[in-house]
Amino acid sequence: MLFDQITIVGVGLIGGSVGLAAKARGVAGRVVGVDRDPDCIARAAKLGAIDTGTTDLAAGVAGAQLVVVCTPVDRIAEVIVTAARHVRPGTYFTDGGSTKSNIVATVQGRLPAGVEYVAAHPLAGSEKGGAENGRADLFVNRVTVLIVGALGADWGRTVTVGRFWEALGSRVVLMNAEEHDRTVASTSHLPHAVASGVAAITPMEWLKLTAGGFRDVTRIAAGDPDLWAAIFEANRDATLAALTQFTDRMTEFRTLLESRDRAGLVRWLTEGKQVRDALGT
Repeated sequence: MLFDQITIVGVGLIGGSVGLAAKARGVAGRVVGVDRDPDCIARAAKLGAIDTGTTDLAAGVAGAQLVVVCTPVDRIAEVIVTAARHVRPGTYFTDGGSTKSNIVATVQGRLPAGVEYVAAHPLAGSEKGGAENGRADLFVNRVTVLIVGALGADWGRTVTVGRFWEALGSRVVLMNAEEHDRTVASTSHLPHAVASGVAAITPMEWLKLTAGGFRDVTRIAAGDPDLWAAIFEANRDATLAALTQFTDRMTEFRTLLESRDRAGLVRWLTEGKQVRDALGT
């Protein structure tokens, strides 16, 4: 057991999965949930993701050795800063946010002495939200990025929090905040925008003609629009840069198609296939 008590703020899909994994793997003696919605707390408790819960942030984090913040990205920084006033020295904070530079910069220099924050991003999730869709094995063999370097945690803090994420089944990867945000803009944020765009231009009456390809491409478009709007705003510059690259790529495709360049189309498609094949199944 790594911690006597952990507190999870935001007991949705990621927070609920953290609780289920921590309890299943004996990572914490007690798991407390905090959420603004009492129904979310009740569902998480019924599912066994938390031992007890509250809507009172100060009460929920009191006594915790580790606080895991799993709220939407536009709330994470202020939750950490506010909750840090109600914990003991020696308490660690980490999070599940999919953007990092904005959160780390906002928290930097605003924590009481002895309270530490190690920014994290578990690369796991689903288009379905809520603790009811959480899984104890959600993080198994999935990467969790920990932020180090400029505006990131020092090595000692990183080791302690890294052990927590590893205990949930993750493989820990270390990156700085800027590199993280630039990377996930291409590997996560742009794909969501593309999926939503493809879905949105498809008339409802055509859905009966869709098959595996359409479902594979558009699955993540079913994600929470409010949550994703916050992510896009938080990682605006990196997402715009990724979008420019994608637009250039699609412009090239259009040019090849308009000019009936069969060899060029094969080359264009082969380049994409090589990257996807390298990923594996």
